[in-house]
Amino acid sequence: MTVETGQASIGQVAEEGAGEAARTTASTGASTGATTKASTGTLTGASTTAPAGGAADAATTAGEPGEETPAEVAERIRVLIDRRLARFLDEHAAPIADPDVSAAYGFLRDFILGGGKRVRPLLCYWGWRGAGGDGDDDQIISVGAALELCHSGLLIHDDIMDGSELRRGRPTMHRSLTGLHRHPSPHTHPDARPREPVGEPAARSFGLAAAILLGTLTLAWSDELLSGSGAETSRLRAARALFDRLRTEVIAGQYLDILAQTRGPATVEEALTVVRYKTAKYTVERPLQIGGALAGAQPSLLDLYSRFGLPLGEAFQLRDDVLGMFGDPAETGKPVLDDLREGKHTILIAYARRHASEGEARHLATWHGNPELTGERAAELRQIVVGTGALARVETMIDERVGEALRVLADAPVDPYVKEGLAGLAGSLVNRVR
Repeated sequence: MTVETGQASIGQVAEEGAGEAARTTASTGASTGATTKASTGTLTGASTTAPAGGAADAATTAGEPGEETPAEVAERIRVLIDRRLARFLDEHAAPIADPDVSAAYGFLRDFILGGGKRVRPLLCYWGWRGAGGDGDDDQIISVGAALELCHSGLLIHDDIMDGSELRRGRPTMHRSLTGLHRHPSPHTHPDARPREPVGEPAARSFGLAAAILLGTLTLAWSDELLSGSGAETSRLRAARALFDRLRTEVIAGQYLDILAQTRGPATVEEALTVVRYKTAKYTVERPLQIGGALAGAQPSLLDLYSRFGLPLGEAFQLRDDVLGMFGDPAETGKPVLDDLREGKHTILIAYARRHASEGEARHLATWHGNPELTGERAAELRQIVVGTGALARVETMIDERVGEALRVLADAPVDPYVKEGLAGLAGSLVNRVR
C-alpha cells in the first residue's frame, strides 16, 4: 500500500549579521521514492566504513568556512570517526588466545563499523563548533567515537529485547552469535576444536547470552574512550556528567518502552514520553550538549541546544515510527512487520486507537502485537492508521517540531556556518527513508 505523506521542509535559516540569509538545503542528492513517498536527503551519502588496520587517525583539520561546505565537513567527520573506531578496536583485540573468542570479537567489530549514520558524533561535533571548538581536534573525534560505541552497545541490547533478526539489513548480533554456536564461523581459526552439533534452543540461548556480554563490553569501551579523549579536565568532567545523564535517561526510556508492553495500549502522551527519553534526549539533545561542554559552552548555550535538540529528536523518532510501519525494508534494513508484531506502542498506534471505530479498534486489538501477524493483516492495520488520520497527524507533529527547532536555531548566537551545518543535519534526520 502506498501512502502519500507530508514532509517538513528545511528552508531558509535566518543568519545573524547584516541581515543576510543563508539558504540551507536538507537534501544534497536527488530525491528518491519510498513507500511513504518521502522526499529524502542525506548530507553527502552513506557513512564510510573504516578500513581495518591500525593506521593513526588522519590529522585533517576542517577548513575555514567557504573552503568546505558543512555537508563536506560532516562527511569527513564521519570518516574520521570510523577511523578512530577502527584504531580503538585494533587496540582492543580479544585478550584470550581462543579462536572462538576471536570470532565473537570479529562479529562485534563488523557490527560497530558496518554502517550507521553517525548522527550522535555529528551532533556532538556541531555542538563543539557552535561553542567555539576549533576544527576537528582529536578530542572531539574521540568523544564522538565514544558516543558511537555507546550507541552500538545499546543497539545490541535493544535488538535482544525486541527480538529483532535484522539490523541495517544484516543479522543482529545475537543472531550472528547464534550462528557461530551452530556452525563454524568464517572468523574461526582452522585449528579450533570441532564443535558438537547443538539444538536450536541451545544455540539461541548462547547467542542471546553472548550478545548481552558483547553489548556490555561495548558500553564499557565507550567509557574508556571518553575518559582517554585528552580533553581538558574541567571540560571533560562537565561532558562526562552529561554522558552519564544520557545513559540514565535512555535506559529509563527503554524501560518505559518495555513496560508499555505489560500495561496495554498507551496514550499519545505516554508514547511521547517514551520518545522524549528513549530517543530525543539520547540522540540529539545530549550529544549537542556534550560537544558544547568540551568547548567550554556557557549554560545559556547548553539550554539553547536543549530547546533545539528536544523537538528535533522527537521529530527524528516520529519519522522512525512512520518508516517502521510504512517504510521499504530494502531501505530501512529491517522487516516492515517487526514493530507491528512486537506491538510497539507508537504515537501512530495510540492516535489510531483513539480515533478508531469499534470494528477498527477490535482489529487493532487482535492483530497489533500478534506474532502471527501476516502481511495481509499488516496492510489492514496500516489502512486503519491512515483512515483514522493517525499518519497525517504524526506528519503534522514532525513538521511542527522541525519548525520549532529551526526557529530556535535561527535566533541562536552561533556562527552562521554552524547554523547551516545543523540545519542540513536536521533535514537529513527527518527527510529520510532509512
